[in-house]
Amino acid sequence: MKKIVVTGAGGYIGRHVVNKLCEMGAEVTAVDIKDFAVDSRAKALVMNIFDNAEDKFELFGRPDAVVHLAWRDGFIHNSDSHMGDLSKHYSFLKSMINSGLKQVAVMGTMHEVGYFEGEINDDTPCDPISMYGIAKDALRRSMALLAQENGICLQWLRAFYIYGDDKYNHSIFAKLTEAEENGNPTFPLNSGKNKYDFIHIVALAEQIAAAVMQDKVTGIINCCSGTPTSLGEKIEQFISEHNFSIRPEYGVFPARKYDSPAIWGNAEKIQRIMSDLSDNK
Repeated sequence: MKKIVVTGAGGYIGRHVVNKLCEMGAEVTAVDIKDFAVDSRAKALVMNIFDNAEDKFELFGRPDAVVHLAWRDGFIHNSDSHMGDLSKHYSFLKSMINSGLKQVAVMGTMHEVGYFEGEINDDTPCDPISMYGIAKDALRRSMALLAQENGICLQWLRAFYIYGDDKYNHSIFAKLTEAEENGNPTFPLNSGKNKYDFIHIVALAEQIAAAVMQDKVTGIINCCSGTPTSLGEKIEQFISEHNFSIRPEYGVFPARKYDSPAIWGNAEKIQRIMSDLSDNK
């Protein structure tokens, strides 16, 4: 039974990842800074992982792997906390590696790449344009150096456009749901033509869990669908699936200069992982 620690376990993504890891048979220790609800099969710990008072690796029971999801203000892309907390994330992960941790999986983001048109793969250059993206990219680069120096398994789990469980996120789908509940007849949008790589939170959690349950596929792993879909098409699909009465109103807002016309992930690695998982069931 693989022993896995999940930080940020009470967050939007974390709760689903803990559930999927438990389903896959892992022994999970779920950690968050405040009280949280989590799958009853996991051991829950409320603590500040940035507190250096004790050896976290020993406290967590010498885990086989850590899934580091903890991150403040993930939906506020220019929050000062991103750069303020960067060294704390690095120090926590470095201390775990120094104590004996052999596998680290860290939540990444498409925002590390910045403005880009086309498919994102391992070699796509990163030029982030938000504090969130800059901080994540800096952590990715520093973790790559640590992994090389210490000979550990590093998996950088790069997420794309997440939706689902929409009352707990700040996506456009959460705003659409709120507008429907408020009885708004229409929902204002831009042209709706920009294409993104949408992934449901449950599918994302399954991909993250599957990635960390193995250690053969490493490095940057795009957690994504691999398929670009226009915002308008996804909005209309969402409305139909939820039987909403609200109608999209296109062309109300101009296109933002930093929004790519089309951006999606290369899904080759994650498809290989998911295929192996299916074969081993």
